[in-house]
Amino acid sequence: MNKRGVFWIVDDKLLAFPFYETATQGIAKSGNTFNHKLLWKHIKPCNKPFNYFPRGRVDYNSKGNAIIYMNPNVEDKYIDEIKTAFGITTQPIIRYDFSEHYKCYLDK
Repeated sequence: MNKRGVFWIVDDKLLAFPFYETATQGIAKSGNTFNHKLLWKHIKPCNKPFNYFPRGRVDYNSKGNAIIYMNPNVEDKYIDEIKTAFGITTQPIIRYDFSEHYKCYLDK
């Protein structure tokens, strides 16, 4: 089943968080996915800030196509893992986001 959600690449490992409607913490304003900053406060896998590691988001357009928005430093080798983690069975649209929103330590 296709899920929206967020992910990080931490120490060469994918940390994926598909959104479930029963979630109570780290929820975005839209209410149908997670917010990176809010979720990081609850999962906190290390002492780095939420925006230290490369990160991204899985969403869907109005046609139901999966879109993966991510920092350009997320390597293509993670795409299959991301697809599996979020239940994506078709070829997703990949959007490398160069904006401040997705910047990480590798962009400094």
